[in-house]
Amino acid sequence: MNLESLLQDRLAPALEAVAGHPVDPAVRSSPHADFQSGAPLALARELGRPPREIAAEVAALAEAELAGVAEIAVSGPGFLNLTVSDKLLTASLRELAIDGRLGVPVAAAPRRVVIDYSGPNVAKEMHVGHLRSTIIGDALARMLAWLGHDVVRVNHLGDWGTPFGMLVEHLLDSGGDAEHSISDLTAFYQAARVKFDTDDDFRTRARLRVVALQSGDPRSRELWRTLVAQSERYFLDVYERLGVTLGPDDFAGESRYQDDLDAIVAELGEKGLLTESDGALCAFPAGFTGRDGVPLPLIVRKADGGYGYAATDLAAIRHRAGTLGGQRLLYVVGNPQQVHFAMVFAVARAAGWLPDGVSAEHIGFGSILGADGKMLKTRAGDTVKLAALLDEAVLRASAPTIGIGAIKYADLSGDRRGDYVFDLDRMLAITGNTGPYLQMAYARICSIFRKAGSEPDPAAVTEQALTAGRLEPALTVARPGCEPAVVEPAERALAITLLGFEAAVTAAAGQAEPHRLAVYLHDLAQAFSVFYERCPVLRAGPDVRGSRLGLAALTARTLHTGLFLLGIAAPEEI
Repeated sequence: MNLESLLQDRLAPALEAVAGHPVDPAVRSSPHADFQSGAPLALARELGRPPREIAAEVAALAEAELAGVAEIAVSGPGFLNLTVSDKLLTASLRELAIDGRLGVPVAAAPRRVVIDYSGPNVAKEMHVGHLRSTIIGDALARMLAWLGHDVVRVNHLGDWGTPFGMLVEHLLDSGGDAEHSISDLTAFYQAARVKFDTDDDFRTRARLRVVALQSGDPRSRELWRTLVAQSERYFLDVYERLGVTLGPDDFAGESRYQDDLDAIVAELGEKGLLTESDGALCAFPAGFTGRDGVPLPLIVRKADGGYGYAATDLAAIRHRAGTLGGQRLLYVVGNPQQVHFAMVFAVARAAGWLPDGVSAEHIGFGSILGADGKMLKTRAGDTVKLAALLDEAVLRASAPTIGIGAIKYADLSGDRRGDYVFDLDRMLAITGNTGPYLQMAYARICSIFRKAGSEPDPAAVTEQALTAGRLEPALTVARPGCEPAVVEPAERALAITLLGFEAAVTAAAGQAEPHRLAVYLHDLAQAFSVFYERCPVLRAGPDVRGSRLGLAALTARTLHTGLFLLGIAAPEEI
């Protein structure tokens, strides 16, 4: 049960009666009561009346609607404090105890959601710059799938373009044995680049190889596919280590769209959306200008006849909305690409490839910074390899689940749009807003049930399975004698937090902001910590012991499910 929604529904008629029109009750959690509404303050200027006077009138009218649900009182300059009844809290908790989805309903109108995330480059090792897209995108895929949406994961690999002439030619020079030659992707790429920059003969052969590759030469294509296959195996190893759900069927490289690019240009031209500019064919979507006020071009075909990212992205968006039937398209790509994607979406909309009812969203994110506040680099100034980052975290944590979980939680716990400083000491701390703190909270509850002679979770928490791209939690039922109830203030605070899970998951998925779920889970862990300190569980009398075990069980289930939706392991022992 979503208490905020319930209270808003009960408060809305009284506010409308006083204002003469519908008013958002704006019910929020509050340190001064269970919940609070500031709507009377917002109405004061409009009605020309003191806010406390408005609040008192609303409170009097709302008492009947709130009977048995909550008590209402005026506080401060005109706030409405709402205190939920113990009876409602207890009844709501007991509903959660027999609900396998913890009060989170499956979407009434599920949509097909296409999520583009990770997107590394073939023949290059993944580096720290790939971390955020991979982690954020996977958390969104998990949440949306669990809510019942049909999620299509797309890993848009960089697997085409002029560098592949260089790489294929270098592979030929190495004997064509990719298994041996590119076991170290970075060394392979760097060696090819050095030859390209210093060897005139190799540079000429590499450029001719590009032509052969793009013309469909069988040997060139065979070696190119070898490079791609070897790289994909490496990427899958990284994904398994990170615990993300991307698989081999999700790879969709830029090469997939090469045969569509001429048609893209032709169709845009027929619709009058292209203009020649210095030999290039460009789209000029309305509303995009540079600092000098000159319209910004989206270069669809370059002056030399080649195609860049814009053409490939337009072909991809047409494929995802048309062929795949995507209704919500998410692009988990860094903030610097905001204007690019806005222009691509605008052109696609004008071309009819994004029809009404289909949305496209750039899910931007900030950078990972070093202690100096600059982009995270090695001491030598090189980009940090992702594998090295994970190795250090696991080494410092002495456990893969803790080290990887710490990195993932640090990334997901803040608003994705902002930058953050990579600080392993802070990330691995068992206190504060960290992944290990949440994992410790879950392990502590499991310990309670071991001491009680029960399974780690009396509500039969089971591992949730990812099947056919969709999370399917098993239905769980509370054991007799473990029905939660609320009496003490710490129990009330924990109960209200538990009942906020549905709102947190819905907001995180709907707004593509995983931090909303991460923040909620931290609040839940804190609420449980206070409860644990102030309300003995195993030492409690028989009349309350079962109730407190029930509260602990619901907390364990909620932490376990929430961490799983973020892609973070919840170990039973630490």
